[in-house]
Amino acid sequence: MSRPIFNGGDFVHNNTVAQAADRILPLFSLKGRTAIVTGAASGIGHAVVQALAESGANVAFTYNSNKDKAIEGAKAIEKTYNVQCRAYKLDVTAELDIEETINQIVREFNGRLDVFVANSGVPWLQGDAVDGDTSHYRKVMATNLDGVFFCARAAGKHWRRQAAEGTTMDGNNLAGFKQGSFIATASMCGHVVNIPLKQAPYNASKAAVIHLCKSLAVEWVGFARCNIVSPGYVASEVMHQVPEELLTHFKNKTPMGRLALPGEMKGAYLYLASDASSFATGTDIIVDGGYSVT
Repeated sequence: MSRPIFNGGDFVHNNTVAQAADRILPLFSLKGRTAIVTGAASGIGHAVVQALAESGANVAFTYNSNKDKAIEGAKAIEKTYNVQCRAYKLDVTAELDIEETINQIVREFNGRLDVFVANSGVPWLQGDAVDGDTSHYRKVMATNLDGVFFCARAAGKHWRRQAAEGTTMDGNNLAGFKQGSFIATASMCGHVVNIPLKQAPYNASKAAVIHLCKSLAVEWVGFARCNIVSPGYVASEVMHQVPEELLTHFKNKTPMGRLALPGEMKGAYLYLASDASSFATGTDIIVDGGYSVT
């Protein structure tokens, strides 16, 4: 169990230790640490895997389909960045599978966990909420919200134990661990109702993820930080199915006048994953080209 963080209605002082450093760039290093990224065979997730690996982390990522692409992607990252990288199949709506897979990864990656990025998500594809199938609604919520919650529970258990015991799963000394970093991929849609899309369940799922992570940020003080990245429209594989007329509308409503490339999300995730963000918890970084400010 973690130590109490409250004294009556106030927080106990010095729940965490300050990150003292004269130079900023070394704080972005993840050398020797273990990271897990869900839903990362392509798109934003795969860009995040690349960023964490480039910074020195050993990275496990999960996929739900396209096994061959995921495995080849992991091999390419190992070769390019000289780190350990493996792909694992995982359905993030299956609570028991999540915990088992995370435990397996931790065992196979030096018995430790440092960073977890909950990136898996699915869109709402049935227009008006009153006309959509409730089965589709449940799939959206189960993937986008429940999956994040189950991943957070499983990761949080490791970080709480690591902070309390100071050891790896194997009982070895846990060098360099200060606190875990959990990052959820939400969306600007958790902040605004973007028209003309009709996707109330998707918007609700992402708004819930934002508030879930803010709440966990308080609960986890002392052993982990919990933050959010909320992307705008990104030129990922999903966008290949969007009609050109709608893509033009997205650009028209975005001050920067274009869609983001997946790689443009890397900086936000790396910052939150690293010691450079040691005083950031409950933070939501919106990366949407200015869409949500207009």
